[in-house]
Amino acid sequence: MVPSVPMLAADHQAWVQTQLGLIESAIARALPQGQLQASRLFEALAYASLGGGKRIRALLCLASGEALAADPRHCLSAAVALELMHAYSLVHDDLPCMDNDVLRRGKPTVHVAFGEATAMLVGDGLQALAFEVLASMHQSGLTAAQCVEAVAALARASGPQGMVGGQAIDLALLGTAPSFVDLAMLQGMHQMKTGALIQASVQLGICCREASALDPAVNGLLNQFAAHLGLAFQVIDDVLDDSSSTSALGKTAGKDKAQHKPTYVSLMGLAQAQALALDLHRQAIACLAEAGKLDSNLRAEGMGHLTALADLIVLRQH
Repeated sequence: MVPSVPMLAADHQAWVQTQLGLIESAIARALPQGQLQASRLFEALAYASLGGGKRIRALLCLASGEALAADPRHCLSAAVALELMHAYSLVHDDLPCMDNDVLRRGKPTVHVAFGEATAMLVGDGLQALAFEVLASMHQSGLTAAQCVEAVAALARASGPQGMVGGQAIDLALLGTAPSFVDLAMLQGMHQMKTGALIQASVQLGICCREASALDPAVNGLLNQFAAHLGLAFQVIDDVLDDSSSTSALGKTAGKDKAQHKPTYVSLMGLAQAQALALDLHRQAIACLAEAGKLDSNLRAEGMGHLTALADLIVLRQH
């Protein structure tokens, strides 16, 4: 099932729907083949990674690669690796020892559907598979140096300096009184837990470009674009957790408040959190515009898709 994409102009929506179909098929091909397909582990791997999600990270990778005239085959492989890594993080985040959630993408979480032990193995398997997919890009012509660059970028984003470190801080802050958490602390946590993988999505698109030098200033602006988006994504998550319903979100609404988690809404209030998301969106778009001025070779189609994805992140309803 390919999710529908609201709030986009017709040309961007058509592009997104096409890419979603390609991503879904590519993830299915990346899953283990042969005898394992008949196993309960394979069933759980497919359950965790197929048929749901917004695929924002994969789409950002494809759009940034398109802006840099990268080989679409390499970008699709990188997009698959990002989605596998993201799926792993969701499976483990939902475990009873972490966020203890029972609903994800509108269906029971993996540990509810398959048991906690299988969910642990699914997360471990998806993470390993993500790196296998990245390493295999060398077989289709990406240079060894670029493959290493891509593997390193994903490892940083998903490890102690990224998602894992951010999740550790999140657990440590659970139940902390809002007066002991300031905005800088909250942003630092989410730059790791959520923002790092969104930044890696653009970085992997950059890694897949033709092996020519990219102006460091342009590289920096594209990464800053992704950094602003990563924070905006989390701010909107907090807004929706406070203001939306479980049926609309496909996951348990109001859970952050029930667990006394510090959020942008609990620190700033709903209206100010919404204003912050819009300001981060404005800064992200400004980075794209500046990058376009510095490098006339950036392809307009890819830059347009990046802009549309930024809009989608801030305007989404789930």
